[in-house]
Amino acid sequence: MNIAKTAMLLLVAGTISACEKIDKTVDRGFDSKDLSTLKAGIWVDPVGCDHWIIDDGVEGYLSQRLDPYGKPVCSGVAPPNTATGPFKEGSSFPDIL
Repeated sequence: MNIAKTAMLLLVAGTISACEKIDKTVDRGFDSKDLSTLKAGIWVDPVGCDHWIIDDGVEGYLSQRLDPYGKPVCSGVAPPNTATGPFKEGSSFPDIL
């Protein structure tokens, strides 16, 4: 009986915690701010395809650059394994690298 009560309690707690909504557009790190204030650059992977990149000091963000049809963009804006653009701007947190 005790195991059944514990299992039910865990199930209820899990259900309630799943209802919590987290705003993923806000940086929750050392210098919290809306992510729209950060500047993106482009990192070209070893195959030559583009990825959006943002370096926010300690945190970083990366996502594949896609065309309107969901296919990877491989534009040749830079050589493979190269990052270009203002991807370190928008944060006052120092980046030692």
